[in-house]
Amino acid sequence: MSTLDEAGRREYYRIDDSVALEINPLSAADQASQDAMQDTSTLFDLLSELHVSEFESQHLMRQLDERDRVLNSFLKSLSKRIDLLGEVVAHTALGKLGAPQPVKLSEGGIQFNSQQTFAVGEQLSIKMVLMPQAAGLMLRARVCQCDTLADGNFDISTEFVNLPDAQRQLLARHVLQRQAQQRRQALEQDQTSGN
Repeated sequence: MSTLDEAGRREYYRIDDSVALEINPLSAADQASQDAMQDTSTLFDLLSELHVSEFESQHLMRQLDERDRVLNSFLKSLSKRIDLLGEVVAHTALGKLGAPQPVKLSEGGIQFNSQQTFAVGEQLSIKMVLMPQAAGLMLRARVCQCDTLADGNFDISTEFVNLPDAQRQLLARHVLQRQAQQRRQALEQDQTSGN
């Protein structure tokens, strides 16, 4: 894959990742409408809201941990149950999105391969499920670059448009977690190859 544009590389840290994607072009009418991102897939809507809501409540859980540990433990137990239900919903939604595919991801945009070409400047509706937590996001993106690959597919670079802060923070947290995981794996691999 080629790289995201120079400004995007400086502003956000990018990772190689694997996510389930559904990409659809937005019509001119959809681009002007805020309702265009409303999805007909109720399961995906619920999955997306579940993860944003969980992310938004984390600071309250930390505050509660300092005041009432028993209540906090109980709420964490309930949260774990809800997360398990979310995983069930995610696996159902994944069946509709297809298998995860390799991408380059940052909180500013996503780069992926596609069998379909998109014009630079075209706006897309992106449904994405982040692995392994199965966090579902519905995002709007603008195509920054579209290059033809040797196999006839296209390398598409996009930047997210009108990304709500909670979703941006969820993406940033995912990128940091994956970066830490990749560093741990590289360190473990170095240690095993050194033995």
